[in-house]
Amino acid sequence: MADRQALILEAAVRVIARNGVRGLRVEELASEAGVSTALIYYHFKDRAGLIRRTLAFISDRATGYTDEALKKAPDARAELLQLLLSELQDTARVRENSIAWGELRASAIFDTDLREPLAESTRSWAEDVAETIRDAQAASLADLRVEPLDAAERLTALVEGLSERWLSGSLTLERARSLLTGAIDAELGPRPA
Repeated sequence: MADRQALILEAAVRVIARNGVRGLRVEELASEAGVSTALIYYHFKDRAGLIRRTLAFISDRATGYTDEALKKAPDARAELLQLLLSELQDTARVRENSIAWGELRASAIFDTDLREPLAESTRSWAEDVAETIRDAQAASLADLRVEPLDAAERLTALVEGLSERWLSGSLTLERARSLLTGAIDAELGPRPA
């Protein structure tokens, strides 16, 4: 991806996080990114193309910070915990991503063009989590009766809900992280001694 495109997409995440998808105006985005509106249209064709590419950019950014968290995990079960907890970090990047993701998800209720790209991104995330659960099962670190994809969908949905509650001030970050940790234990069974 060209540097200018990345600059525009980073600015788009900030604007969506601040104003929502409906509040995304190309003129404001151009000002935020320090580029012309013509350059935005050159790279993204139209507003819908910009929004779709922003969704992909958010997913790619999340993969970047979750991959960093995974490097610290000593086993598959710890990887699962890190993979999910990485979405509950008090950093500007994670906060922006989470807020923009929530805005895009809410907009997909009314904007049918967003539904399939959002569903695909969600499926990909759930499959990554399911694969990590399968790895934990193979290493005897998770109950074999757990259906990995079902557990992954429940856990990723929980992360989204906990993130919204944390970001809206309904829940502390520490409480959200604690609830998520408990949910992993409830889904996979207790960690073997």
